[in-house]
Amino acid sequence: MSTSTPAAAPAKVEDLPAAPRDWLPILVVPILILLALPLVGSFPTWATLTIAGLAMGLIIFLVASGLTLVFGLMDVMNFGHGIFVALGAFVGVTTISALGGWTASSSFALNLAAIGCAGLAAAAVAGTLGIAFERVIVRPVYGLHLKQILVTMGGMIVAEQVILALWGPEARPMMRPASLQGAFIFGDVAVEKFRLLAVCLGLVIFAAMFLVLNRTKLGLLIRAGVQDREMVEALGYRVRFLFIGVFAAGSALAGLGGTMFGLYQELVTTSIGAQMMVLIFIVIIIGGLGSVGGCFVGALLVGLASNYVGFVAPKVNLFSSILLMVLILLWRPQGLFPVAKR
Repeated sequence: MSTSTPAAAPAKVEDLPAAPRDWLPILVVPILILLALPLVGSFPTWATLTIAGLAMGLIIFLVASGLTLVFGLMDVMNFGHGIFVALGAFVGVTTISALGGWTASSSFALNLAAIGCAGLAAAAVAGTLGIAFERVIVRPVYGLHLKQILVTMGGMIVAEQVILALWGPEARPMMRPASLQGAFIFGDVAVEKFRLLAVCLGLVIFAAMFLVLNRTKLGLLIRAGVQDREMVEALGYRVRFLFIGVFAAGSALAGLGGTMFGLYQELVTTSIGAQMMVLIFIVIIIGGLGSVGGCFVGALLVGLASNYVGFVAPKVNLFSSILLMVLILLWRPQGLFPVAKR
């Protein structure tokens, strides 16, 4: 009678050690905030400048995140990204003007609904234009960075002329709703109501982008399509449609950011997109090309540095963002969060 011997247990595979997390880039923002306190001197002034800088930084993030998304996932250098910002600003100011009854009301809910409608309209129009922009201008030059720069800049010039034809060359005031004017007073610290709203919106958008890209099947498919397009398509997924969706989402975020930036400065001009492009590229270079988290940190640094330097040394504020970029690149030539190292 034969006896069966129990099968040998498989050898235990040791877990791979986790890659050490680099905390230094994340700590740059709180370090800058703390270093600014003795330079400003007054705590109430420092607190006011900090809130204003965070609000400005998060509005820049809304605009820059779209370009970061397109470049990081599609490897497209879209130098025409500013046109979506300008279009969003003009659609936003038109919608706000049409909802004058809501914006003039003392009801915070109606005021918030007016801004929400303006932001959604701007995102929808900019996203729709983004689909056409990708189909007509960007698709023929995939993988050709020099041609991408040339044709997207040309597309931006043409689109700016269309905006001039539709809305005219004059600047348009974009007043904030009644309940979002003024500031909250906490002791000696004044916090503008609209800037507090901008901070909340920016944080929500960042959290949503992070969760979608890292915690959902859609984000997994997009990232997998970047790494191995043929394999993803062999599994039955249309990577081209995914990429069109990414481009449309990036354009929509720029449109939303244009509306918020117009409300931030309470004025909309046809050159608003071109003006923002300088800050956008500074932010994505500081953060690391293609890194959404780096774009978030870079935008906060630019917003805070601009406010602090503008108060301490107003003459230096003209090139404070460029100086910040130079200092960061001297420390980390590939930016704070280089994608190649993730």
